[in-house]
Amino acid sequence: MIQPLVDVSRDFPILNRRINGHRLVYLDSAATSQKPESVIEAVDAYYHQSNANVFRSVHTLAEESTTQFTEAREKVGRFIGASQAEEVVFTRGTTEGLNMVARGFGDRFVKEGDEIVLSPMEHHSNLIPWQQLARRTGAVLRYIELADDGTISLEAIREAVTPRTRLLALSRISNVLGTINPIPEAADLVHRHGGIVVVDGAQSVPHEPTDVQALGADFLAFSGHKMCGPTGIGALWGKMPLLERMDPIMYGGEMISYVDRETATWAEVPQKFEGGTPNIAGAIGLGAAVDYLTQVGMEAIHRHSLALAELAFATLESIPGVSVYGPAHPHAAALSFNIDGIHPHDVAQVFDSQGVAVRAGHHCAQPLMQWLGVGSTARASFYLYNGEDDIQRLKDAILETKRYFKR
Repeated sequence: MIQPLVDVSRDFPILNRRINGHRLVYLDSAATSQKPESVIEAVDAYYHQSNANVFRSVHTLAEESTTQFTEAREKVGRFIGASQAEEVVFTRGTTEGLNMVARGFGDRFVKEGDEIVLSPMEHHSNLIPWQQLARRTGAVLRYIELADDGTISLEAIREAVTPRTRLLALSRISNVLGTINPIPEAADLVHRHGGIVVVDGAQSVPHEPTDVQALGADFLAFSGHKMCGPTGIGALWGKMPLLERMDPIMYGGEMISYVDRETATWAEVPQKFEGGTPNIAGAIGLGAAVDYLTQVGMEAIHRHSLALAELAFATLESIPGVSVYGPAHPHAAALSFNIDGIHPHDVAQVFDSQGVAVRAGHHCAQPLMQWLGVGSTARASFYLYNGEDDIQRLKDAILETKRYFKR
């Protein structure tokens, strides 16, 4: 029996709720995770005790706020294996981080005729910025073709990457298929041609140990709210030489070194990219989330996520009339499926009547839906607070949905 890794009733207060008379089974962590009490308390304590702006004043509250903000950056840097904390730029989330690279790096260094390599499984956040970059610069988009089970082979990467490849943008884990992509191997191929690798880590950083050095990435973007942190906070990690060469895309207070009437020079990285008042409480909450996940253990979380997803895949695949997408093994913690003849939004509504929370739609991955030949899917996604009982509840909800529509 696969048990939750944490004390759900103590650590995650929202999971004590009952929905429509049933114990809440939260299977939508790929959209946003729930928050442990320690993260909620960290944000609350900041506002109660230390609320002040950072890097601006010398009074006690400002110094406390600045210290906590700086410590949060250091925690995030250690969590992902950054060479130095200054390589971590706080953002609103994965979307902003990827757009920062497309604008700040891409507009400066990608030229007409250069190639940008993507995959059809990318979230729109890791697709549209590159589409727009290609339109602005005259670069060419190339796609890595997927195998029948939604995986990416090294041969497919070799076919897509050429001497003209300037940039590869690829998710480590698909938010729809649960596919785990071979980033280190892809990075090796791209680096041989002098290109850079941008990794969408939204689904991977919460679920597996992350070492940006071993990953081979040049940039990595991820979101706090998917890893037990607050909403509206995330991070872009980049190699320092690249960050130093990048242009900022947000101009204003605290991101400058010197300004006169005609010119300005930029502050050092990371302040160069963090114009305006940052999400201080969010960063502190993200630091608390890193503490929590580190205490549980990322290796344990990784094993737990894979075990739950693969058990769920096998369980759903055994139900007549249910189509499950992606590889059976290894399968990360997002599992998409359809029930024959029933629209995914109807599935999600019946599930909710049973207290089971899943997502339905195209999951911000419409090219992937086109590749699958469907308009949308239902998606169950798992995290450290889920256990085998939740998979049974998922199965029961599917059977109830089939009975409901048969009636």
